[in-house]
Amino acid sequence: MGLVLRGHTNRVGSVAFSPDGRMLASGSDDTTVRLWDPATGQVLRILKEHQSWVLSVAFSPDSQLLASGSVDNTVRLWDPATGRVLHILEGHPRAVWSVAFSPDGRMLASGSSDNTVRLWDLATGQVLRILKGHTDGVRCVAFSPDGRMLASGSADKTVQLWNPATGQVLHTLEGHTDWVQSVAFSPDSRMLASGSDDCTVRLWDTSSGLGLRTITRHTDWVRGVAFSPDGQMLASGSWDTTVRLWDPATGRVLRALEGHIAQVYCVAFSPDGRMLASGSSDNTVRLWTIRE
Repeated sequence: MGLVLRGHTNRVGSVAFSPDGRMLASGSDDTTVRLWDPATGQVLRILKEHQSWVLSVAFSPDSQLLASGSVDNTVRLWDPATGRVLHILEGHPRAVWSVAFSPDGRMLASGSSDNTVRLWDLATGQVLRILKGHTDGVRCVAFSPDGRMLASGSADKTVQLWNPATGQVLHTLEGHTDWVQSVAFSPDSRMLASGSDDCTVRLWDTSSGLGLRTITRHTDWVRGVAFSPDGQMLASGSWDTTVRLWDPATGRVLRALEGHIAQVYCVAFSPDGRMLASGSSDNTVRLWTIRE
């Protein structure tokens, strides 16, 4: 195991590495975002502008922007170098559960308890389109690395695959029997992983929308999923307090990472694939060494 990052005073619900590998962001129910140096575990700065729980954090592809979504119904865009708020994106009438940048850095997606996904133009801060189709709150969003798809997972137990350029639904992925809490694309955009409160991880073919396999080894809700940068590993974080590493091609367990003393809510690989970050309701972020 690597470092244990302490400082948050409540649940850590989201973690994200900057694409340049120099920072790790964590969002917490203590209403703050913390920026860490992943090499040392030192806090670089604490961002305190949100008025309620911070549910999601994401870096832009060039590492120059940080987005955070909150129960205060807003998305905030920060300059991570200074900690200054650059824009406040308002429009969702309910909590913003998830945020994700498009691969070209021009758009931001936000998923909300209002059952919608909003796509924002980052040049203007205006809404480009509102994606409606889910019948319950949207808990997670992710762009495909090729930029051609946007995935959203919902409390309606489905995953929707959208064309972000048109707002059209490409596929509705059905099979989970409880809320879908996390989605992640493989690096080649051909596969999607979804984690659910039904305690499973499902892998889907993005071109057909068909299920490939279901991973059932967790014993409690699965709240976070992430592919390694090379696509050879899939990480999942669960309320059973473990992080598990899988071979996505076979569904075989590679490793079980144990150390958190409470529910794991989120996982993220470093850009070089050597580290994995996990956030927990034990108020810590753990950095695991995956490859030396």
